[in-house]
Amino acid sequence: MEIGIFFWPYTPELTGRMAVAADRWGYDMIGIADTPGNAMDPWVAATVVAREVRHARVALCVTNLSSRHPAVSAAAVSSLELLAPGRTVLGLGAGHSGTRNLGLPSSDLGELDRGIRFVKTLTSGEPASLGGAEAHIPWARGGVSVFLAASGRRTLGLAGRIADGAFVNFGIAPDNLRYSEALVAEGAREGGRAASGVETWQIASLDCNHDGDAARQRAGAILAFMAGGYILAGNDLAERGVPAEYHEPVRELRRRYSTRPGEADARLVDELGLFDYLAGRFAIYGTPEQCLDQLRAARAAGLKRVMFTVSVASDPAGTVELFGEHVLPAIRAGQ
Repeated sequence: MEIGIFFWPYTPELTGRMAVAADRWGYDMIGIADTPGNAMDPWVAATVVAREVRHARVALCVTNLSSRHPAVSAAAVSSLELLAPGRTVLGLGAGHSGTRNLGLPSSDLGELDRGIRFVKTLTSGEPASLGGAEAHIPWARGGVSVFLAASGRRTLGLAGRIADGAFVNFGIAPDNLRYSEALVAEGAREGGRAASGVETWQIASLDCNHDGDAARQRAGAILAFMAGGYILAGNDLAERGVPAEYHEPVRELRRRYSTRPGEADARLVDELGLFDYLAGRFAIYGTPEQCLDQLRAARAAGLKRVMFTVSVASDPAGTVELFGEHVLPAIRAGQ
């Protein structure tokens, strides 16, 4: 199993501590979220990470096509590639907090399609055009992987057709894994590619704490953010894998959650009776022993690669270190 973490870079000190922990404990990827208003600039933070890590891949997980022109992101990730050769990933998505908090529109499927193709061409060092604009990054030397963050049928298929990989926001329960990965594989076949050529990384939240109650309390906030904002977006909740008994509570969650997760969101998840369902689908949380048991179950269900968000864990850096010290070695040993 490949395991990575991503987070909101609140401070340079936190960012450096995360980078050191990623290399020390053998995480496979470390990602920075693009969320203006919630944390510092992602490219500054990614540079800090790239200068610190020697083994982990460095990812933007994720940015969007609205708040930053794709040519600007292509140049930024090509610059990052010079610091971490062969280990850079640019994750692109339709936009969530990174656009909503700025009052910007999210990208539709056509814009994502065109934007990803444009960025992939530019990062290879070739000229490209988008919307009548011409761009060229002649010093770009390739090596960048371009991923699409996807949670719906159409975006999962698009990831399979054209992206190097997918950050899949659909859940790590058995049915969710099978459904989302089948859609990526179907898209790959439609694009004339082997499904094995598309890296599929599942997204889940992580909170590992010696105090299991503290981990559970904070888990609700990120679950509201993930489920309310984009994973369970859209009108067809059945297509999003939500059982019928949870349709109305999920709709209410979407009406009331915040893009700046906190205690109110955690209380909301409990109030609506959604915690157990959402945690079982989207989270690993609790003491190291509890986290290990939950991750073993996910591995048995078919989880192969996972990126854990730790942004609003009870102790983000402590979670990465505690999980790295007590859970990762057991998983690496096949236990």
